[in-house]
Amino acid sequence: MLENIGWDDEVAAASARWEAPDAAIGRVVRVDRGVVQVLTEAGPQRCGLGGAVLADLAADPTSGPTTGDWVVLRSWPDHRSTVEHVLPRRTAVLRAGAGKSSHGQVLVANADVVAVVVALHPEPVAAKVERLLALAWESGAGVVLVLTKADLVTDAELVAEDLAAVAPGARVLVTSTATGAGVGDLREVVGSGTLALLGASGHGKSSLTNALVGAEVLATRTIREDGRGRHTSVRRELVPLPGGGAVVDLPGLRGVGLLDAGTGLARAFADVDALAGRCRFDDCAHDQEPGCAVTAAVADGTLPVRRFESWRRLQRELARETHRAESRLRLERRRAERTARARRRTEDG
Repeated sequence: MLENIGWDDEVAAASARWEAPDAAIGRVVRVDRGVVQVLTEAGPQRCGLGGAVLADLAADPTSGPTTGDWVVLRSWPDHRSTVEHVLPRRTAVLRAGAGKSSHGQVLVANADVVAVVVALHPEPVAAKVERLLALAWESGAGVVLVLTKADLVTDAELVAEDLAAVAPGARVLVTSTATGAGVGDLREVVGSGTLALLGASGHGKSSLTNALVGAEVLATRTIREDGRGRHTSVRRELVPLPGGGAVVDLPGLRGVGLLDAGTGLARAFADVDALAGRCRFDDCAHDQEPGCAVTAAVADGTLPVRRFESWRRLQRELARETHRAESRLRLERRRAERTARARRRTEDG
């Protein structure tokens, strides 16, 4: 069973140290208010959180089990099961946390491919696509750009060509779940791995999941007249696919903040990053410095102004998030030092 949803030699090696008569390995299907649904060789199990996991969560909110994680379970005499350890993640889609939090939120773990899902109707906004691509690339997984609802437009291939220019390194697939176009291509991309669907509400993620599974496993709703999505998926859930592999339909994202996404931003803007590497000065701010290859490309039309401004905007946002994270770490260090001093005074007294 587990081989069909991603179990391999790497997972086996990582879990070997936790082998015990009362232990089992499984993959997290979903997490709902502290209850972790895990698929094991013996079948699905509902689990609570063990002490070690709770301690790790107190120190780092991103360390807790999330959809896609491989975990070690412990069975208790009273028939309870608890998640005792989260195995190291190969990939993770991490977005900035809401409000003043600088920890971030893990949306899905161990995806082999992240699909940025964008509807062709209404017309896609390139800047939003670029933001999602940066988030996807930062995960460490492979990335594809999946354009949905091709049956609602007459210029799907032309729009795909335009968006391919803002998605360097990513394969672009044009799909329609109404006609079946492109669904087979996406299934080939998934193979025996795990596909995570990332995008705004109403852009066809649940419909794609149903098409890949070949059954109505998730509810779907149409997009609103103003182009804004209606939330259908309210939780992250891993769905096994017939023949092997799995898909995770992530809840629609209206706002996506980047956190520690320097690598993802460089991949999403590989063309701009290459230009920046040719600037005269290593610390070029790409403003009015002499010998700036980026502004030169903007001036001669090689680099569109819109894409340059989108890159600058995300660079500034990333710098702000980095500052927030560094401030949090400094505060945590000061608190730890005060606690240590107080403990020493108590011991000396």
